[in-house]
Amino acid sequence: MFKFLTSRPLWVNIVAGIVLLLLLLLLFLGSLALLTQHGKTMKIPSVTGLSFADAKKSLESSGFSVQVQDSVYSDTMPPLRVVRQFPEADNLVKVNRTVYLTINRSEAPFIQMPNLVSMSFRNADMILRQYGLRLEDTVFKPSFAKNSVLEQIYQGEPIKPGQQIHQGSSITLVLGSGIGGIGFVVPDLFGLTYQQAKNRLDSMSLTFGAVVPDNDVRDSAEAFIYKQEPQQIGEGGRANRIYPGQVINIWLGTQRPVRKVDSTATGNY
Repeated sequence: MFKFLTSRPLWVNIVAGIVLLLLLLLLFLGSLALLTQHGKTMKIPSVTGLSFADAKKSLESSGFSVQVQDSVYSDTMPPLRVVRQFPEADNLVKVNRTVYLTINRSEAPFIQMPNLVSMSFRNADMILRQYGLRLEDTVFKPSFAKNSVLEQIYQGEPIKPGQQIHQGSSITLVLGSGIGGIGFVVPDLFGLTYQQAKNRLDSMSLTFGAVVPDNDVRDSAEAFIYKQEPQQIGEGGRANRIYPGQVINIWLGTQRPVRKVDSTATGNY
């Protein structure tokens, strides 16, 4: 063999070596194309909306691998249905390509209730959608802040921000309707406890403004009101009037006050 190689000119051996390398390269490329099925493509079928079992069966029968990439929750689609697929339907891809599926969860996940209070209705509605919550109803209550959220209600009860709630739950918003056009005499809160006065104001669609306790007050709910602004009777003995949504400032002490001057006389309304 060595004699055969040395008996030929060097350039012949070089050319023969190059030809041999080219043949080996062509053989390798041909086998690689055969193994990878180069150039052979298939159209991906649409499996969105199908159950996971049906989608997997359809894709695998077409020569594709299937992998669950993610899961989301949508209350408009049955559980365990395909929400999205990647690559999308009708794309031409190589056979044996992996198709990634996003599946609808069987149960709604828990989320934290956002704080919608003081937001405008428009912003609150947008936040509800972002959190995957539904707007069940709107209720209006007299307030300065027109169309501003005063309370957030879930299943008939106020729900606090951060409380765990199922995604897809329905929320009722209590909105301010603006100041009412009909006023009434300022209620007399003198001598009432904070809690008693609060109950009375709630029934009249009024709220506390500033609450100023004396230094020795430990429990504001049981403290007594000895001063309020506005008072029931104003200058000239005329009754002060107030409108729904307005506030009353109060001062609290530990002892029940004694009225020195009869402030219940309302004079001319």
